[in-house]
Amino acid sequence: MFRAMLPLLAACLFAAAGCSSQGDTAPSPAAQQLGNQIGAYEIAERALIVDTHIDLPYRLHVKNEDVSRAAGGDFDFPRAQQGGLNAAFMSINVPASVDAQGGAAALADELIGDMEALMRAAPEQFAAAHCVADLAAAKAAGRISLPLGMENGGPIAGSLDELRRYFRRGVRSIALAHSRSNHIADSSYDSEEHWGGLSPFGVELVAAMNTLGVMVDISNLSDQAAWDVLEVSQAPVIASHSSLRHFTPGWQRNMSDEMVVALGRAGGVIQINYGSSFVTQQARAYAERLAAAASAYAINRGIDAAHPAVGEFREQYRAAYPYPYAATDHVLDHIDRAVELAGIDAVGIGSDFDGVGDTLPIGLKDVSSYPALIAGLLDRGYALADIQKILGGNLLRVWRANEVFGEAAGTPVSCALGR
Repeated sequence: MFRAMLPLLAACLFAAAGCSSQGDTAPSPAAQQLGNQIGAYEIAERALIVDTHIDLPYRLHVKNEDVSRAAGGDFDFPRAQQGGLNAAFMSINVPASVDAQGGAAALADELIGDMEALMRAAPEQFAAAHCVADLAAAKAAGRISLPLGMENGGPIAGSLDELRRYFRRGVRSIALAHSRSNHIADSSYDSEEHWGGLSPFGVELVAAMNTLGVMVDISNLSDQAAWDVLEVSQAPVIASHSSLRHFTPGWQRNMSDEMVVALGRAGGVIQINYGSSFVTQQARAYAERLAAAASAYAINRGIDAAHPAVGEFREQYRAAYPYPYAATDHVLDHIDRAVELAGIDAVGIGSDFDGVGDTLPIGLKDVSSYPALIAGLLDRGYALADIQKILGGNLLRVWRANEVFGEAAGTPVSCALGR
């Protein structure tokens, strides 16, 4: 895939080397940067890249597209192949509004069914992934794995039988809540923290997920709910698409330094979210101003926030006040700080492609962009082994640790492609 590009890139590197007339053959900074770009494509081809949060299922629920070929949005097979992506956790995202209306299970089943249909329709491009071993098997066959991660445990509806049913359908991680507190846990977005952390059923659910080998995902949770999970879970947990509160002070959706440290000590991993409002305070403040303006617009006109006119207002606002996009370096800053806080074994990537709208950073706009992140890591002096950990090795370690715990509890590892 990338090898055909290397002769041209190498020629560019030779031309950019900038050797002095005194015979100094040290490459110029520009040549070094270009060399890192070449190296990034090689690493993307060879490494196993795992992105733990891509919102393709809900995107296709809204507008059906054939993503086995070039399509819209942030994800399709050609761009994912270009970027070297090997495993994309498909977010089975159930909005809190749907949950409140009693439709959570029906929507979750529909979204899972859509992913199963996609894999049946494009078996040469996509593969199911129910265990860690499936990812390497799919990579060897040139296919992209689509493991399932549920966002919002609402569909479980207080039933461990439902948890087991979703496990049988391939769900291997669950973010316990989303934009509102639910019957499992309080949400970081919800000012009403009904449970003060996990509910009694939430404690029971975490234990049951451990015994199945399903990863517990603390993204979206209130601080206390996240602390409760870290205390209760006997297997390492993940934050599938979170960034660091240090860069967005006061915003609970991101993780505090203390939480990142604790997550690392517990063997877990924070998967860094790319969304501009997750990574810079400037974009975060813009998002809050826009939300307030849109809310006032809806209230003044007596219409619901979902009314098309509110969407038009948002577009007009962004046209009048340009969005302050983050850059790749801002995402790298989060990776650097997470590594500093929790160690190289506690950091990964959870882009939130197709989930954050038109707010992705410059340079990281879709699934073709993983080499750009890798080049940035090389520019910052990360070693190959450490880059491989960030790209997917750390997540695979956590997933495997959950499988091992589940096996010890009596749940055999169930693979889609074989072990």
